[in-house]
Amino acid sequence: MKVTLSDTARRFIALFEEETEATAHDCLVFEDRVVFLVAAGDMATAIGPGGRTVQSVERQLGRSVELVEDADTPEAFVASALAPAAVRHVTLSRQNDTVAYVEVAEADRGVAIGASGKTIDTARELARRHYDIDDIQLT
Repeated sequence: MKVTLSDTARRFIALFEEETEATAHDCLVFEDRVVFLVAAGDMATAIGPGGRTVQSVERQLGRSVELVEDADTPEAFVASALAPAAVRHVTLSRQNDTVAYVEVAEADRGVAIGASGKTIDTARELARRHYDIDDIQLT
């Protein structure tokens, strides 16, 4: 799928990639935070030793930065987008809409949802943009 980025998202990605030397495939810009979709295998580089690299990006942007690692399959992508929740299994159902049903340990449901639903909402938006998944449901 082709993702269209705003000028602000492009600027943020350029700053992120210059600062971290990691590749960002997407960027969601919110009022209080920015979410970068980091290339698979680049997460450690993006975070940096002791989190210093990502903290530098946060200071420069004046916002909280969240990182999601990209994946090769829609199922792995959804699991990654819900991290750090422990995802047991992801099943895609393609009927009228494409829905990802995600099995998460009961103890991790709150982690998968996030404060005010931020984590699952972000996962839904990224899954829609990159894999044409219409919804994510926790089971």
